[in-house]
Amino acid sequence: MDIILEAKGLRKEYQDKLALKGLNLEIGAGEIFCLLGQNGAGKSTTINLFLGFIKPTSGAAYINGIEVAENVTKIKESLAYIPENVMLYPNLTGLENLALFSSLAGFDYSKEELMHYLLNAGLPAEAISRRVGGYSKGMRQKVGIAIAVAKHAKVLLLDEPTSGLDPKASNEFSELLMQLSGAGTAIFMATHDIFRSKEMGTRVGIMREGELVDVLPAADLEANELEKLYLNYMHI
Repeated sequence: MDIILEAKGLRKEYQDKLALKGLNLEIGAGEIFCLLGQNGAGKSTTINLFLGFIKPTSGAAYINGIEVAENVTKIKESLAYIPENVMLYPNLTGLENLALFSSLAGFDYSKEELMHYLLNAGLPAEAISRRVGGYSKGMRQKVGIAIAVAKHAKVLLLDEPTSGLDPKASNEFSELLMQLSGAGTAIFMATHDIFRSKEMGTRVGIMREGELVDVLPAADLEANELEKLYLNYMHI
């Protein structure tokens, strides 16, 4: 399996806090790695280091073999990011947002091709030409998925993507991620959702106080076992 996402001794220290303690991690093509942890555990810091939003104190993050901190512009070509609240232009339609973001990535799609990406991501046909400002969170996420697919992203980073979604929308989103995984996209998801981590993750990591304390194959655990293990770590 090709390693797409890698951390080597990745450490982030602020003046008053050690946010990440020498993370070592490899995520392969087609893998869904779910990272569990409380608020402040270091999950978002890890994602921000892979995105190049912040620089590590020491160690390095790599995407497709390229060091992130020294090649922030380059790594964006193979990367897509879906935060808890997808950032889109509210006065533009779903179609216009996709056209804009795909053009920024160097792609020039026809209207029909753009519509195809949005429909395949599960956006209702009647919503494609509506302004995004009126979309639900689930609909904005589907535009985010369409952008990732249109960019041919090899890596998808997600920060609490199912937070605030109703069960139907959460299930639809999980199915889309499974499709991307099947197409070879490496997916890294920071989440509090133990059930979704078990259901769709290849591996599940548990982070506590900036340290990756355990990594488990999701198939080896029942959801209630994972929950007990997670809670035990939180109380150590």
